[in-house]
Amino acid sequence: MKISMKNAWIAGTLCVLAASLIGASNAAAAPQGGSGIVTGVVVGADNKPVPNAVVTYQNSGGSAPHVAHADAHGHFTISKLKGDVYAIRAAGNGVTSAWENVAVHPGKTRTVSLRAVFVKEEVKQFTATHTYEGQSEGTATPR
Repeated sequence: MKISMKNAWIAGTLCVLAASLIGASNAAAAPQGGSGIVTGVVVGADNKPVPNAVVTYQNSGGSAPHVAHADAHGHFTISKLKGDVYAIRAAGNGVTSAWENVAVHPGKTRTVSLRAVFVKEEVKQFTATHTYEGQSEGTATPR
């Protein structure tokens, strides 16, 4: 079988295009090279998803906490994370999870399950009964 230079060039070009399209679709699904992803689900004591839970996370340097929100099925994704160890916990429906330390590596996705079983402490409301030289006295009552 005789292959002309023109046919060889066309075949080579098609192979390069196909390879670049396959690489582009794989790159879209993977995290960017300099960042990582944490994805997971928040479940309660009954192992059922906690809908619309608030997921709080911060890096090992103790930066200000950031927040992500789970969907109606308890699933969440936190993207564009720099390589580090992150403290992550979730809260919703009156319960919260313990802090989990999750190592994030650039270009990788970590999957975690956060189990929210601890009852959140109620915020107390302070009611001042009177003041004395700028000091308040009163009682704390649940809202």
